[in-house]
Amino acid sequence: MTVIKVENLGKRYLIGHDKKANGAFKYNSMRDSIYHSIRVIYQKIRHPLSPNRENITLEEFWALQDINFEINQGDKVGIIGPNGAGKTTLLKLLSRITQPTTGSIKIKGRIASLLEVGTGFHQELSGRENIYLNGAILGMKRVEIKKKFDEIVAFAEVEKFLDTPVKRYSSGMYVRLAFAVAAHLEPEILIVDEVLAVGDAAFQKKSLGKMEDVSKEGRTVIFVSHNMAAIKKLCSKIIILEHGKLSYYNSVETGIKRYLQSNIKKSNIDIKSRKDRKGNGTLRFIDLKYNDLEDKEVQSIQSGSFIRINLHIKTDRTLNNVIFRISFADAEGYIKFVCNNFHSGEPLDNVTNSTIISCVIEKLPLNHGLYYLHLQCLVNKELADEIEYVKEIYVEKGDFYKTGKHPFIKTDILVEHDWEIL
Repeated sequence: MTVIKVENLGKRYLIGHDKKANGAFKYNSMRDSIYHSIRVIYQKIRHPLSPNRENITLEEFWALQDINFEINQGDKVGIIGPNGAGKTTLLKLLSRITQPTTGSIKIKGRIASLLEVGTGFHQELSGRENIYLNGAILGMKRVEIKKKFDEIVAFAEVEKFLDTPVKRYSSGMYVRLAFAVAAHLEPEILIVDEVLAVGDAAFQKKSLGKMEDVSKEGRTVIFVSHNMAAIKKLCSKIIILEHGKLSYYNSVETGIKRYLQSNIKKSNIDIKSRKDRKGNGTLRFIDLKYNDLEDKEVQSIQSGSFIRINLHIKTDRTLNNVIFRISFADAEGYIKFVCNNFHSGEPLDNVTNSTIISCVIEKLPLNHGLYYLHLQCLVNKELADEIEYVKEIYVEKGDFYKTGKHPFIKTDILVEHDWEIL
């Protein structure tokens, strides 16, 4: 039986740009666009003949276009796609948080959604009160919620803070309780975004197990994640979104192969030209270079060797409290290790347009193979830029242990260690 039918679905936003004196445009956030649009309308009502003082140019942006698919009862559907592909927008439309611009969505059954930290909870109410509130929103009677109450609390592991307002919860506690409520109050359709990444590894594993249980009971699960292993384990079908359009909807194995091949091709695109990026644009990555111990640019490096990663950036101001994150990943997107100047205790201030950010790894701990870099930058804890599969690096066989022996066993990470008899 079909429980979700999507026909000719489209979602359009109006994005405002401030025109500068030199004719260039400053790209605003969605919040800025809404604020300025309201100001322009208000100004026109009060002074119909006045010029547009805000000098705003509105641009149509289609987050989704011409989306068509059907999901049957009991299906476990994964949704993947690059940054900005429209995944979260689609989930918001399915959850009825926002309305489509074109097309229609027909849904049979009760939906529970977990899209982002903060969705669906009242900040001033306690954890206990929010459980009952969410159940009521789902159309459940108090007696039904009470039957599930202890199970929800045990799963979320928030017993000590049950009567504390959720505004005082950490992001991890918030997600645990929100997921527990969404998964246990018996919705016919469970929708989960990659918000679960906020939780720790043990909770993520428990959540995936719960979603498997939900699907075995004949209920429908829709799951967005960058974790291909989780998608493979949980889902039977996969939707791929690219540039706001549905490019694939079928088997998981074929879909993931197709998606990974597409990502690998992106790594050869000039960083400045990459459109599939997140962030408010306060800072942008424009180039990346690998240098060896003699400061020569290289495209490959031996395992266990020195490597310097130079990040070239663009910004129109001086930035403080800047955090850079470089993730080494394999072709399937699995993160092998991360370099982060916040974790290493090296805060970066006075970052300007002429700055080159350099990260040094004295002894590259990767076994031979092909790897890719994912880049992320936060300014004052706000995401400025994020790009995946930026530039490949080939790691050649090297004498990591200084013994003349190369590890042939299939492993990606090499660790220095010692042996002794006690």
